[in-house]
This record gives sequence, structure tokens and C-alpha cells, in this order.
Amino acid sequence: MNAMMKAALRFSSFKNISNPLKQALLPGNTVAGTTKQQFTRTLWHMCSTKSEDSKVSNVKIKTPTALCSCGCGSQRSQHTKSEQELVQFLSEEIAAECKAQKIKSVPSKIDGFDVKLDGAEVTLTKKAGNETIVVNFNVNHTVDTDADAEPELNPNMDKPDFAELKSKPSFDIDLQLGDQTLSFSCSFLPSDSVQQSDDYNDIFGIDEVTIFNGEWSDKTYAVAGDVLDGCLYDLLMNLLEERGISNEFVEKLSDFSTAYEHSLYIALLENTKKFVSGK
Repeated sequence: MNAMMKAALRFSSFKNISNPLKQALLPGNTVAGTTKQQFTRTLWHMCSTKSEDSKVSNVKIKTPTALCSCGCGSQRSQHTKSEQELVQFLSEEIAAECKAQKIKSVPSKIDGFDVKLDGAEVTLTKKAGNETIVVNFNVNHTVDTDADAEPELNPNMDKPDFAELKSKPSFDIDLQLGDQTLSFSCSFLPSDSVQQSDDYNDIFGIDEVTIFNGEWSDKTYAVAGDVLDGCLYDLLMNLLEERGISNEFVEKLSDFSTAYEHSLYIALLENTKKFVSGK
């Protein structure tokens, strides 16, 4: 058999193969209406490796955000039972505290003193001639039940309402004149120790007195108020009253501290709720 006959026989065998893919490679053949050129182009796209010009190679598959399975939309993968109970309680507590809030916005002045807030720190400042009066206090751990406030009796309730909570912080008073400062550390007197009389009814007292130049330091001498001469103590109290640090002012300081501490407490509850819920 010569070479031309062998070639014709191989071509005849190849043509009779039933494989559609091989048939598509033959001249003039189609598979499902697809010409050889279209079919081979499709195969090239299927089998080709990553191309620098391919847009598909630039697509990045992102891992979906792990959200809570309960559908709340938080970033936690799952809320525990204690977290769900705490969030529910905090929601109710926040609503109750907001309802009980007497002062919605903290005032910017108290009896002519400018108010500066820095977290739990409060600074009150007033100018009086050449003298600057500065009152500092911190509202942390200052809230206690007001012993003078009687519980409100409600006939529709089995138990009376609790007495009002009051903030009574210790506070420092600095009388600044030039580079020199006369400083007093003061605190609220216990209700049972306040003498109710026409001559003596102070609601606060002097705990310590000191005077210094420039900045205060631990080396600065200070004397306790309870060892001061009685006459000197009264004269110093009169000095403070002349500068506006009176019983009335200290009552307003307590009201301000109560309102501000309450606003910080509500903010703490709200931030705790956000933290626990993962939002």
C-alpha cells in the first residue's frame, strides 16, 4: 500500500469517529450549530492559563463578615444567654434613668462661675478683681442616699419610693492672687452633725488649709481644719463666704454634681450596652 492510500485510510477512520469534539475539528463540521473556529476559541478560553490582561484574575474573593446568627447585625458571631439578658436589662435601666433625670442638660455656669468638664473632673472658675477663685471636684464615688429626703409614699405601690440620691463631693478652693495661692480642702458635713441654729448652720467644713507660691507640691505645709483655732476657723469661713463660697453655693454645687454624675452614669450604661451587643 503506497503512502497516499495509507493517508486516505487514516483520514477515513478519523472522519468516522463519533466523538463530537473530534468531528468539530474536521473541515465544515459543526457541533450544535457551532463552527470549528467558534468552538476552538471557546476551548482556548476554557483551557487557557491566567492572563495578565484577564479581568477575572483581578477579582478578589472576600470572606463574608461574621455577623451574629440571631440577626441583630452585631459583629459578634453569637450572643450568649447572659449577654442577651444583660442587654435587655440595660435597655430597661437606661429608659428608667432617663425618665428619672431631672436636669437634661448640664448648665455652663453656677453663680457666676464658668464650668469646665473633663470626664469626672469639674473645674469652676470666677474672677473677682485681681483675684481668681477656682473650685475643683471629682464626681466619682460621691453619690449617696440623701438622708434628709423622706421616701415618697405611693398608695398604689407595696413599697415606698427610695430617697433621692445626692452627690456630695469633697472640693478644693484656690484663691489665687498673682503667684500666690491660698488653698482650702472642704467637704460636706454629715447631716446629723450640722447644728441647726441661727448662729451656726454650715453644711460644709474646712478639712485643710495651705498657702504656697507657684505650683503646689508634697513639700508644702498644710494644717488640718479640726486643729485650727476656733476663731481663726470662723474667720476663714467668713472669708470664703465673701467670695461666694456660701451654704447656698455649696447646695448648688451638690445639685450640679448630682445632675452631672447622673448623666455620666447613663452614658456608662449606654456604652456598656453597645459593647455587650457588639454594635
